[in-house]
Amino acid sequence: MASVTTHQNPKNRVSARLSAIAESATLAVDAKAKALKAKGENVIGFGAGEPDFPTPERIVEAAVRAARDPKFHRYTPAAGLPELREAIAVKTKRDSGFVCDASQVLVTNGGKHAVFVAFAALCDPGDEVIIPAPYWTTYPEAVALADGVSVIVDTTEETEFKVTVEQLEKVRTARTKVLLFVSPDNPSGAVYTPEETIAIGKWAVEHGIWVITDEIYEHLTYGKHKFSSLPTLVPEIADKCIIVNGVAKTYAMTGWRVGWMIGPKDVMKAAINFQSHTTSNVSNVAQMAALEAVSGDLSAVEMMREAFSRRGTLMHNMLSAIPGITCMEPQGAFYCFPNVRGLLGKSLGGEIATDSMQLADLVLDRAKVAFVPGEAFGAPGFARFSFALGDADLKEGMDRLAAFVMG
Repeated sequence: MASVTTHQNPKNRVSARLSAIAESATLAVDAKAKALKAKGENVIGFGAGEPDFPTPERIVEAAVRAARDPKFHRYTPAAGLPELREAIAVKTKRDSGFVCDASQVLVTNGGKHAVFVAFAALCDPGDEVIIPAPYWTTYPEAVALADGVSVIVDTTEETEFKVTVEQLEKVRTARTKVLLFVSPDNPSGAVYTPEETIAIGKWAVEHGIWVITDEIYEHLTYGKHKFSSLPTLVPEIADKCIIVNGVAKTYAMTGWRVGWMIGPKDVMKAAINFQSHTTSNVSNVAQMAALEAVSGDLSAVEMMREAFSRRGTLMHNMLSAIPGITCMEPQGAFYCFPNVRGLLGKSLGGEIATDSMQLADLVLDRAKVAFVPGEAFGAPGFARFSFALGDADLKEGMDRLAAFVMG
């Protein structure tokens, strides 16, 4: 039998495109904490960004009804159920003031999928995407998968982790295609004021730059801080703006995997074509649950927001009381993002951490407390703690951290 020769490099079993993608740091921390719990360790996890509340019962019941209806046992339009797309358009006008048509809505497999599709729809090889740091760990990976180039702009505690027009202008080049704008922000919890939002929107309009705005935490703001939608405040950006959102955070539906993107019709046509060849329609049962969520009132959302507000204040106060840690009070989302540089290089339980990644491993090993190190968000020396967990666990976890540090 004749031998078969190949010209493949045996070392390249996985494509360069996927080999370059890092594991989700937030999911990795959560998985590590859950693995320790499965072994009987009493671990308190501050890693995952998901509400601890159950999905409201009326939403669950809508899913049960859908599961029993044979018409939802079949393929449905790749862009989403028509009634859900219409409801999302109505909900968007209600909640943010932005007016769009149902044809401009694409229902995606979670908000993360919407982010990926949005970058895939806009980026050609070499196109630059400006991403303020700290940033959610998935954004640069989604840009890379779309053959774009992430241009990271660092922010500081002094500016409440918000980027300025002056910073944006310094990194703008002829290759700049997209600005990523996130408010409320993950991981920092920052919320841009209307004035700051308008200034950034007008800068993008002036230079013909697209904006992808992630509004997933729109209903989770605290105190004087309020959500404002960039394309609502700067309507002239609407033809070069994509909104990504979903039901995960607002309605405690992280596991249901329903998100969406909204944009100009030509872009959305391309995005819908893309989804038709990748995932087809989102689960019909989950879509009907999402329809109930976005069509209903916001009473359950308000209950959760009040709980998160209380927990955020408690966590901020407890973190701020630990020597070596400084922390901005969260303005939105459900994270505290403390500066932990004061703990680095010091003996903690007889060991020394030189960066926040080592600190996270040390705290998990010795105090059984899990958090996500700032390196995952482009902010070494910081840490993300989610306060989307029960009050008792939150206090116990903070007490353990304090006892270990001050030990």
